[in-house]
Amino acid sequence: MLVLVPAVFVVVAAPALADASAILGGAGSSTAVEAITPGWAAGFLIAIAMYFQVSIARSTDVRLAQSGYPPWRIVTARIGTGLLIATGVSVVAVLALILRTGTGITDRTVAGTAAFAVIYLGIGTAVGATVPTAINGTVLILFIWILDVFFGPSMSAAQQVPLRLMPTHLTTMWALDLPTDHATPLSNLVGMATWAALSLAVATVLLLRMVGPVRHGSTLRRTVVTGRFAADLRAGLLGLARTPLLWGLLVVVPVVFITLARAVTPSGTTFVAVLEHGRSELRSYDPAQIHGAVMAPIAVASLAALVGLFLALDDRAGDRRLALAGGGRFLIVASRLLIIIMAALGVTAVALAVTGAQFTPGRWLVYALGNGLVAVTYGLIGVLIGPLFGRVAGVFVAFLAPFLDIGISQSPMLHAQPDRWAEYLPGYGGVRVAVDGALTTGFDQAAALAAATAWVAVLAALTLYVVSRQLPHAAGTRAASAVPAQLPPA
Repeated sequence: MLVLVPAVFVVVAAPALADASAILGGAGSSTAVEAITPGWAAGFLIAIAMYFQVSIARSTDVRLAQSGYPPWRIVTARIGTGLLIATGVSVVAVLALILRTGTGITDRTVAGTAAFAVIYLGIGTAVGATVPTAINGTVLILFIWILDVFFGPSMSAAQQVPLRLMPTHLTTMWALDLPTDHATPLSNLVGMATWAALSLAVATVLLLRMVGPVRHGSTLRRTVVTGRFAADLRAGLLGLARTPLLWGLLVVVPVVFITLARAVTPSGTTFVAVLEHGRSELRSYDPAQIHGAVMAPIAVASLAALVGLFLALDDRAGDRRLALAGGGRFLIVASRLLIIIMAALGVTAVALAVTGAQFTPGRWLVYALGNGLVAVTYGLIGVLIGPLFGRVAGVFVAFLAPFLDIGISQSPMLHAQPDRWAEYLPGYGGVRVAVDGALTTGFDQAAALAAATAWVAVLAALTLYVVSRQLPHAAGTRAASAVPAQLPPA
């Protein structure tokens, strides 16, 4: 992932991000925007890496401190390891930019990439020390990163004071040598150094607080349930109820992204290919009016993928116990899939409510159907990602897949019509249905609807098969064969 994420982000996504910057009124040129992408990639990678390093080793570090090992040495080891990872990530990201452009890079690009990595090292560490649940922590990091990057000075013309307080705002201004009316170039440099130092200081304090005191954490008690589908479903919903931060983020993330997308996008003209009464037309729209509606599928796809990933991983141990107890593998997996679908549709409902306050689709039902298909598709993909990649790499894949598919390849803000190869991606059908519902008054995307439905059906069947194969058989079926037919005499 240290190679894949920078390569994809810098080499593949950078040109599209430069185009998005031009549409959104970003302060930098296309070359400048591409030059800052190594920092974005390095920041996201190190934040996720440090989150899992800290959160997974939490109990080990606490036991070390309780055994008399100096807490400051534990914290120094964690931060030092993070700095080594940050160095490696920054080098890979900068090399990817050199391969992408074929030219040299400036000192500001190198220093800016390093500052991004250090700042997000602190953010990932701080979240890891305070948010133990993986799905909550990763969604929170993703929320901070997207808010910081996509509403920062290189991607948006917005200059509201709250946006200036984002972690890498001053770093971006200095790295791109952008003129500003609220700080001098020297203060941008000082602000960048201050954010890096403050980030490391806060991370250090929170790590010391985590490993220092002796804690007696509560033990999670799982209720043994029967194999009935209703009981499995109820247990899964209770598990979701134990993660209130997740539900808060599932509401806050769509609200913030869709609202800010509408608020910071300047008026202009963008062309989108639509079908109306069987005729293909190229219509012009104001990006400020449609950007919020376009952001909804991106938000629901990303969140649904992460929800599917972590619900599948977090419930795996309990599902194995249920299967050993004779719960029925198919019903167990089916109940988990239904929970994930319900969560995905819940995210969709929030996104639709926010969109409806700013934009009126041509046909609400069609628009809602398209968003729902996107959410369910990526929720199921998230379930499949978990067993294949695990937690750390799975987060990167769950981020990259919807970003490249929905955010880049299918986006009507960047492409009037998706490229031919993009029609084979999972999000194509759902996005085309959503765009049709948003921008037209009829329904002419029957083929896209069939494609999206086929993707959902295939992914659901594949998920049922793959996940059920990982569950053990009931203990009684194997125990019976292991018992001798006749006991030996006493």
